[in-house]
Amino acid sequence: MSKRKLTRQQAWRIEKIQKERLDRASRHKAQVEELLEAGGLGQEQVGRVVARFGKQVEVVAVDTLGQPIANPVRCHLRANLASLVTGDQVVFQTTDDAGIVIACEPRRNVLERPDFRGVIKAMAANIDQLVIVTALEPAPQPELLDRYLVATEVAGIPPLIVINKIDLLQDSEVDQNFLAAIKNLYEVIGYTVVETTTRQAGGLDALSKHLIDKSSVFIGHSGVGKSSLVQALLPNEQIRVGHLHQQTRLGRHTTSTARFYTYIQGGSIIDSPGIRDFGLEQISRTDVEYGFIDIREFSDNCRFRDCRHRQEPGCAVTDAVQKGKLSRRRLESFHRILDTLTGGNA
Repeated sequence: MSKRKLTRQQAWRIEKIQKERLDRASRHKAQVEELLEAGGLGQEQVGRVVARFGKQVEVVAVDTLGQPIANPVRCHLRANLASLVTGDQVVFQTTDDAGIVIACEPRRNVLERPDFRGVIKAMAANIDQLVIVTALEPAPQPELLDRYLVATEVAGIPPLIVINKIDLLQDSEVDQNFLAAIKNLYEVIGYTVVETTTRQAGGLDALSKHLIDKSSVFIGHSGVGKSSLVQALLPNEQIRVGHLHQQTRLGRHTTSTARFYTYIQGGSIIDSPGIRDFGLEQISRTDVEYGFIDIREFSDNCRFRDCRHRQEPGCAVTDAVQKGKLSRRRLESFHRILDTLTGGNA
C-alpha cells in the first residue's frame, strides 16, 4: 500500500504539534533541573530503568537485592548522562509527579543490535541470561538461533534456549523430529534447552526454575510467543499479546520497547521487541568464530591460523565434521553468517 501524501497544511500542523510537545518537554525538564539545583527534589534513590521513551525513562526504586519498593516514575536525564536503556542501574531524585536521573552505575554487560538504519543500538543492560525463544510455529529458523547465540557469547551473557508451543507436537511427526534434533544438537554443544507451552498445565515449570533470582531478557523471532510466555509468568501484568497472521503464519510485532518486570519468585524479566532478523554486521570474523563455541573448540588445531574452514589443508574443523564430531549444519550456518559480513570473501 502506497504512503498517503500529506497536504502542505497537514504537514505544517503535524510539525507544529511536534514542536509544541518538544517545547513542553524541554520546559518541564528545565523546571526539574531548577528544582534539583535549588535542593527542591527528594533524597537520592537507587533505581533501575524500567523502560525508555524517547528522551525520558521510567525508573523504579529498588532495595539492596534489586527488588522494586515503589511505583515507577517518569524521569528526565541530566544533560551529562549518556543514553540509558532498560535494565540500567541509576541514581535519581523525584518531585511529586516527576523525577530526574542524576547518575548511572557502570554496566556489567549490554545487549546490542543494529537498528533499521544499521546504527548499533543498546537494547538492555545488566543481564544475567538471555532467554532465546524459538517455537514450532512460525517455521523455526536455526540460523537465527545461531545468530542469537553468537551475540550472547560476544556480549558475555549466558543463553537459555526455549522451544515454545510444544503442545503442537501431538499433531506433527515432523515437529517431533525437529524438537529432538534441535535439543540434541544444542545440548551436545553445551547449551541448556527447555520446552514450554502456555496451553498445558505445568508447561512453564522447566522454564520458571531457570528464572529465579536472575535478570533475564526474553528475545526471539516475532510470533514465537515471547509475550505470551511473559504474560503467563507475570499474570498480574497487562502485556500485549499478538497472534500469527492466518495466511502467512508469521508473527506481528506486539512489543514496541524493551520493558522490565519484577518476577514474583525473585529476579526480573525484560520483554524485548520481536525481531525478524538479528544482524551481526557490527562484529568481526574473530567474534563470529568465538561465538560458535563448538567450532572454536577445534579451530585452534587448524594448520593455518587464518584458516577459513572451507577447503584448506589441515583444517581441524572440516576434519571434525567428516568424523561426526561437529555438526555440518552449524558449520554451514557459520559460513552463511560470515558471508553476510564479508560479501562471501571469508
